[in-house]
Formats: sequence, structure tokens, C-alpha cells
Amino acid sequence: MNATVNCGTLRQCPFHHLSFLSDRKVAIPQQANQAEVPPKGHFKLKYIKVTFWLLLLLLSGAWLFADTFIPTPFSYFSFRTVFTQYSGIIAIGSMSVAMLLAVRPKWMEQPLNGLDKMYRLHKWLGITALIFATLHWWWAQGTKWMVRWGWLQRPERHGPSGEALSQLEQWLHDQRGTAESVGEWAFYAAVLLIALALIKWFPYHLFRKTHKWLAAVYLVLVYHSLVLIKSEYWSQPIGWVTALLLLCGTISALLVLAGRVGKKCTVKGNISALESYPGVKVIEGRIQLSEGWKGHSPGQFAFVTSKTTEGAHPYTIASAWNPDDPSLTFIVKSLGDWTSQLRQSLKVGTPVSVEGPYGCFDFNDDQPRQIWIGAGIGITPFIAKMKHLAQFPGKKEIDLFHVTRDYDETAIGKLTEDARLAKVRLHLIVTPRDGRLTPEQIRAAVPEWYSASLWFCGPSAFGSTLRKDFLKHGLPAKHFHQELFEMR
Repeated sequence: MNATVNCGTLRQCPFHHLSFLSDRKVAIPQQANQAEVPPKGHFKLKYIKVTFWLLLLLLSGAWLFADTFIPTPFSYFSFRTVFTQYSGIIAIGSMSVAMLLAVRPKWMEQPLNGLDKMYRLHKWLGITALIFATLHWWWAQGTKWMVRWGWLQRPERHGPSGEALSQLEQWLHDQRGTAESVGEWAFYAAVLLIALALIKWFPYHLFRKTHKWLAAVYLVLVYHSLVLIKSEYWSQPIGWVTALLLLCGTISALLVLAGRVGKKCTVKGNISALESYPGVKVIEGRIQLSEGWKGHSPGQFAFVTSKTTEGAHPYTIASAWNPDDPSLTFIVKSLGDWTSQLRQSLKVGTPVSVEGPYGCFDFNDDQPRQIWIGAGIGITPFIAKMKHLAQFPGKKEIDLFHVTRDYDETAIGKLTEDARLAKVRLHLIVTPRDGRLTPEQIRAAVPEWYSASLWFCGPSAFGSTLRKDFLKHGLPAKHFHQELFEMR
């Protein structure tokens, strides 16, 4: 954070009906300079949805090439046989891709437009795996219960076909009972662990530890799948795709269990400066890095570990990269169980590790104007970009709307100074005083909004509201950029 601002100096602000233009000072956190990378294509959220559905269609299509939902003769039990195979394939396939995404592969960031989108896809796939695994479990286990209760009558079992089995086939056949048993218990464990991941009030440090156990559960389910998937599938496209997914998922699970995730892009450092902004419940920390950091661009984030038992937390980088001064600045707001403790636990000299950088919220597009909207601590990437623009001026017309519920005079002053140096028009909205920011107010403040791209970072519900409204008024979807800063 750095700069002092008087709202009375913001003469270009169109919010004439707000008390925004008074000489009253307001406060906001700020950050330091950052370097920029060449423009790269954006893979929008809707394409993440396309990726999700394409995976399900690929698995479903490959399975239908090998099997059918209408076996002959058709009966409850013949359908049960094929549906348990199908649901199992979808469940383990989804879980395999989710496991791959969990290791944060750098090569997938650009195609998927950043780690934040990758984690959103990871979440969708985890929920999908849970749904199909539950269906798989019910058709397999529920049928046995219904037979036991007398609701169904199991058809007569046929004896061995008399064909000689290969050594591998015989081994797989002998493993069926064990695979079914461990698979059932692995399913129960997966349900519990995925449910804990979806419960927002479950403490992050416990979530981090328990979620890691899913890698071990996944390996058990790989064994379950290898034994119980129909042998004839392995010589067909569904088998080839499944084998590739199981291989990628297994390697990823082993990396997770070995604690190797992100190790190649992790560097050590020490906290060299700390400053508190009590009015906005924010701490600004500067980390002096050892060798190994390859630089970053405005808008990117990193995982920072200051306490091994707590693990890494993601924070937006709030400083520009300077190879002559290898340091990073982070701005952290007291929002959760861990961030609320930072003011007491962090000290100058505290050793930390930093993994990254990640993210594609890079401000690169071909529009002549940009509208930035930073709500709360979501102001951070915009501060970083302003630091960069102060050093490397651009040609775009930029309006920054900062919505904040809290007030700290020093922080707002620094934010205003950053905006002045970057030649960015700052619109400050303190909600207890000015009310909520609406899409209509943004359009009134920036009449040329139709020639701009919108960049939003803040609460997801607020972002969704803005997106729907601007798209309804004609803004192309490709011109609305939103950081999905939710890592669970």
C-alpha cells in the first residue's frame, strides 16, 4: 500500500449524487509494481464449461462405442450390469482429471485461462465424480440389499464358460471380491472428504490436510477400476482413454502424497517489512526472496506458506517484479480463520516459502478502454497493474471503481496516489456512505462503456450480477473478465 488521496481531488468522478466528491478522505489498501507478460488468448469461463461437457461426452461416446444402455435381453439386472460400468467409468474419469488439475500443472494454465479456472473445473469434476460414484454404488450395493429384502429376485448365475483364462485374466478374476470390498469403503471415504471440501465453514487448515487424503482414496479406486472394468473394454477406445486418465491420475496422486505439488516453482524468503491498516483490517507484507523466482506479471497470485502446519494460502501479488530487488508485496485482509491470526503471528524476519506465480488475469485485450471493478480486497490486482502503468504507461483509457465497506485514511491515500501516477480515473464507493455500486452507475460514469472491457475482482455474486447486466445491455461476453479467486 502506498499513497494518500483526498476524494475532493477526483473531479472527473461522475457520481455527483454521492458524498463521494467531498473533501473527506477515504482508505484503501495498495500494492507495488509488477512486470507484464506478452498478451495471450483468454479461454473464458464458458469454455471451461465446454471443456467439462466435452470430457463427459468423450467418455460417454467412447463407452457407447463399446457397450449399450439397452442390452439384450433387457432386464433390471442386465441394465444394472452396463450402468455400473458406465457410471464407474464417468466417476473414475472425472476424478482422474480432477487429480491432474490438483497438481497445478503450469502447461494447462494458458489453455484454461488461469489456475482459478482450473480449480473451478476441479470442483465441478469432483462433484460429478461424487454424483456418478453414488449412482454406481447404489446400483451395485443397493441391488444386493433389495435382493436381501425380497424386493428383487436375482437371476440364476451361469457357471464358468469353460474358456481358459490367461494368467492376467485369472488374477483379475480372483481379485474381484477384494476390489469390490475396498472400492465400497473407498467410496464412503471419498463421500466424506468431498463433502468436507464443499462445507465452507470447515477450517481451511483441516480442509487442506483431509483433502490430501483423497489422493490415497483415488489410488484404491484405481485398483478397483482396473480389476472390475470389463476386460473387453481395454482393447477399444474407451479402454485406451480410461487407461491414459488412470495413468495421469495415478502419477498426480503420487505427487500429491509425496508433497511435490508446486515444488519446481517454490522459492524461500523472509518477511522484510510489515504494515497494518486497521481501518480496513488489512496487513501489507514485503517478502525478500532468495534466488529462483522467475518474475511475474500484474494480476498474478502466489501460494505463501508462513506456518507449515497451516499450509499454503493464495494471495495476489501486489508488487512489480524488479530483478535487482527480488521481493514481493502481499496485501492480506482478515477474512477467515487463518488470515484473522496473521497480525499476531507474522513478524519481520519470519521465514516463508512462495509458490508461483499463477493466474491469467493479465489486463491484455484489444479494447481502447478498460473498466476495472475491485470490491474489497479484490482491489489488489488493480493496484498491482497501476504500479506497472506508473513505470510503463499505456494508451488505454481506464476507470477504476473501488467498492469498500471499511475505511482507512492512509490506505485510501495510497490508492489515490497510485491512480494519479498511473493516469487511472478512480471512483471510490464507500458503501455505508454511498450505497452499493450498480451497473447503471458504472454506465453513467463511463458513457463509452460499450467500447471498453470490464475486469472484475471481488465477491463472485457481485461479479455475476454485473456480468449478467452488462451482457444484457450488449457487452460481448469475451469483454467481461472475472477472477475466480476461490480455491476450494
